[in-house]
Amino acid sequence: MQILVVDDDSIDREMLRISLDEAGKGGYDISEATSVESALALIEQQRFDVIVLDYRMPGADGIELVIEIRSKPRLGGTAIVMTSGEDDDSLALECIEAGAQDFISKEDITRGKLEKALLHAQKRFEIEQRMHQSYLQVKELAEKDPLTGLSNRYHFEESIKVVIANNQRTGASVALLALDLDDFKDINDTLGHSAGDQVLKEAVRRVSMCLRNNEGFARIGGDEFAITLSNISSISVITIVANRIKKAFNAPFMVEGREVRCGISIGAALCPADANESQGLLKCADIAMYRAKQKGKNQVCFYELHYQEEFNRRFDIQNAMRNIMEHASFRLVYQAIFSTETRAIIGFEALIRWPAAHGAYTPDEFIPIAEESRLILDLGRWIIKTAIEQVAHWKREHKKELSISINISPVQLSDPELVSYIVKVADLAKISNRDVILEITETALIKDNEKISQSLKALSDLGFRIALDDFGMGYSSVSHLLHFPIHIVKLDKSLQLADANEGKQYGLLKGLSLMLASMDFTVVAEGVETEAQLQTCAKLNIDRAQGYLLAKPSEPTDIEKLF
Repeated sequence: MQILVVDDDSIDREMLRISLDEAGKGGYDISEATSVESALALIEQQRFDVIVLDYRMPGADGIELVIEIRSKPRLGGTAIVMTSGEDDDSLALECIEAGAQDFISKEDITRGKLEKALLHAQKRFEIEQRMHQSYLQVKELAEKDPLTGLSNRYHFEESIKVVIANNQRTGASVALLALDLDDFKDINDTLGHSAGDQVLKEAVRRVSMCLRNNEGFARIGGDEFAITLSNISSISVITIVANRIKKAFNAPFMVEGREVRCGISIGAALCPADANESQGLLKCADIAMYRAKQKGKNQVCFYELHYQEEFNRRFDIQNAMRNIMEHASFRLVYQAIFSTETRAIIGFEALIRWPAAHGAYTPDEFIPIAEESRLILDLGRWIIKTAIEQVAHWKREHKKELSISINISPVQLSDPELVSYIVKVADLAKISNRDVILEITETALIKDNEKISQSLKALSDLGFRIALDDFGMGYSSVSHLLHFPIHIVKLDKSLQLADANEGKQYGLLKGLSLMLASMDFTVVAEGVETEAQLQTCAKLNIDRAQGYLLAKPSEPTDIEKLF
């Protein structure tokens, strides 16, 4: 056993050496030091099993040496027995609290007591070390994310309080970046959670390469991360870091031999400019990040006060939707679709409306919120069931061949139970699958999601018809018409002519209608509001027309008048 005796009194050192030699019978290797400084020098050079340390030392006393040793992990792997000429319980307690494992009065030192003190000190130190190691492991589990090794939300929120306090003392600003991977759920849904974990770890590696060592980086949710930047003197510093991170996501991720694209949306907030405490700062950065998502994803957005109002409005709408779905009901209105040749009603499109008794939000406002919150899954099922049962009733009541068009969102198409649900509803309503038309927009196809493709194919194979809505508005790809099971194309209302049938717009409308007819698509013209527009549709052999000239969206009771 390697023992270091630290005592400035030569007689006391000799007595200890004699006692140790008798106790150990030559098995102890003893070194001596006469001061705290010389003891530290020896400890730096050599590892000792036990240090026998005098409480009273010239210059720095023994307690200071204990504190110094315990503060440095590389010096702290040694058991310590404190000695003193005073036999005082409070002194003994002070030594133990400082980090010693045992205390023995010099008056009580005998061969047996000293040997026992050494063994007890070693054993206590081993137990303390094991307990400390367990504490560190529990602490790491409590503070670290197991997948990425980053700080978790709890540890991040605690550390940001310290960062804010430190910067407040110096008068500097703190920036918080909230990061969220774009369309990460699609990766999990398409390739599985193992692939998703690979993307997360690679994303962390890329972001880490853009940061300095003193910048806090944490995973605070599934695919949500946060970064603190301290001592900010200019917003340009934040912009540079955020754009560097965004650029790091330009390259595709390689997952199981496949290229996967994944952007990142970043929201930034400043303390004290936007908030002066941690929770407020996190909230502001989250709102800015949410705004970056709304602006088209893969964006950097700084917090602005009016975002808070918009965020609150969206929050209110989401809560109101939950309440309506639980305690009341939305409204469905129906807009008739006519044959351009006979001007007879051949079907209806179901359109959802906010219930009059609960405010006045438009579908353009609440449907995106329903999709983001996934409330669209329950809401969509209610729409499907209500619309199919309604048209089935009209078919029986009026002995007419009618179809019902129902708008389906990409979120619904990713639901593995959607197909079986629609089949069940149509079967119970005793309506032909062919009479149910499911309208999708090109945004559903742009996602290139395997589940969406599978759902569309399954629905088509079962006889349901698929309509591509808003064709010609913004981004339109003819390839979608070739690669997806589409039966009906609805021309966006922006293609309707404002004046006479001449000019480029007429040529565009004519070209599109001829192309779609040659590909055997049923074509529906939306937004028909004048007689001239209806006549143009008939002239161009567009199959069906829908618009305010023919019928406005109406309550079911008013539809009876159309029949």
